[in-house]
Amino acid sequence: MASGLAALLDDVAAIARIAAASVDDVSAAAGKASMKAAGVVVDDAAVTPTYVTGFSPKRELPMIWRIAMGSLRNKLIILLPLALLLSAFLPAAITPLLMIGGAFLAFEGAEKILEFLGGGHGHDEDVLPVDGDPATLEKEKVSGAIRTDLILSAEIMAIALADVASRPILTQAAVLIVVGLLVTVAVYGVVALIVKLDDIGLHLAAKPSALAQRSGRALVHMMPGVLGLLETIGMIAMLWVGGGIILHGLEGTPLAVLPHTQHAIAEAISHAPAIMWIVNAVLAAIFGFIIGAVIAVVVHLVQRMRGAH
Repeated sequence: MASGLAALLDDVAAIARIAAASVDDVSAAAGKASMKAAGVVVDDAAVTPTYVTGFSPKRELPMIWRIAMGSLRNKLIILLPLALLLSAFLPAAITPLLMIGGAFLAFEGAEKILEFLGGGHGHDEDVLPVDGDPATLEKEKVSGAIRTDLILSAEIMAIALADVASRPILTQAAVLIVVGLLVTVAVYGVVALIVKLDDIGLHLAAKPSALAQRSGRALVHMMPGVLGLLETIGMIAMLWVGGGIILHGLEGTPLAVLPHTQHAIAEAISHAPAIMWIVNAVLAAIFGFIIGAVIAVVVHLVQRMRGAH
């Protein structure tokens, strides 16, 4: 009996060690995949605040909560099964789909820059129409944010999947779930903080302390600049991530000279890892802008032709 119990305990200990190793493996893979998707995450965090700007402060957090829940549904109910099916039955489609998503991000970033240079207004300028039922407008904004999140979430999940495509299917599923949860909590936690900073500033400005009042007023005054900076970061992130995804996808194709040239330029400038990373990111953003601008011109030409007919 004693020997049987000892063998059972050994088996339990072995299973526990395997489980612990699996958890460590999933955690490490999820962390690595999340870092690779960081550019899309930054873009997501930069874009989302525009959807709640202009609404009553009391409605901002409930709207962000609804968008966050929609984002989780996008990642875990819609995209996770699709990603696992692709990985199991059509893994060769992952890279082309990533490149299509990268082209879309490059198009969005380039179009915003072209509209700014042309003196036009971006898609998010009309934050809140003058007329309309507030509840209906809120519902429309939340729905629009969730639709935009679906595209960005698809990029995040695809990047994560590409990084663990060689792992067992259960590990892939676990990594995608962890990445989806981590990214959603991080993005919408930051978004909630951003949209409430002005309210925090007003609260501090009402305090009797002179230091609190100065800090509160400074916080309120700097918020337009913060939102503008976030929009700029979002545009750059879209170009950097989109261009980088396309360049990476060109490896092993007749156009592999483009990513090879990118790496050669970075190595010629410096062998320091940090500087090489910056140069590669800048070159990817420039390439993304070129690709995005070409797509934007084609899209606008098609729209004009359809309008003419």
